[in-house]
Amino acid sequence: MCGRYALTATPEDILQFLSVIDIDNFPPRYNIAPTQPILVVAASEREAPGSNLPARHALLARWGFIPGWVKDPRDFPLLINARAETAIEKASFRAAMRHRRVLIPASGFYEWRRPPKETGLPSQAYWIRPRCGGVLAFGGLMETYASADGSEVDTAAILTTKANATIRSIHDRMPVVIPQEEFARWLDCKTQEPRAIADLMQPADDDLFESVPVSDLVNKVVNMGPELQKPISLAEPVAPTEPIGQMSLF
Repeated sequence: MCGRYALTATPEDILQFLSVIDIDNFPPRYNIAPTQPILVVAASEREAPGSNLPARHALLARWGFIPGWVKDPRDFPLLINARAETAIEKASFRAAMRHRRVLIPASGFYEWRRPPKETGLPSQAYWIRPRCGGVLAFGGLMETYASADGSEVDTAAILTTKANATIRSIHDRMPVVIPQEEFARWLDCKTQEPRAIADLMQPADDDLFESVPVSDLVNKVVNMGPELQKPISLAEPVAPTEPIGQMSLF
């Protein structure tokens, strides 16, 4: 899964990488958490200058997907991820897979290695980033939810797939990463049906990411500074000599 990520690139870098037509200034965000507003990029109704391809525009959406048919979001589970293997058929995501695919820019994401409970060892957080740095784009889905009082909110989820060899020792899932040369095909919901872009929802190349062990500061949403990504040294695990008590959730 993907439960925390970061976007620390400059607006200029995002403009260049994603070819969006407009983007507001925003500060670096080192600890983006569910229910917070996230930056997404969608295809526009108008064509890009000098091209017959749709222009792209950026907007903010709530990280937590709400299907249009939900009557009361308070009674609906928080959907921050959508499994790529089942999103085409799943009722919650079927319409968005066909009509509202988006790109979610990121500088990397956090994941936790959780040892078996019987070891008594704590979970270890990792900052997972592109080896060459820069910004990348997760595949995402968007839905504009209209409540009974007429108010609307844009909501989004990040698509996930099985982990590649680099991530597998930490977690069995990872975000879907859309290559830059495939942005247009991913965002083209008019001619590219979900099954036509299924090949894009595969694990990223094994050499794309590197994993950096970091402290547990990322566990708390109130921590939002660059110190979250500071590497730490991992101590050699020591087998417990006392009876194992209750583990921390993190």
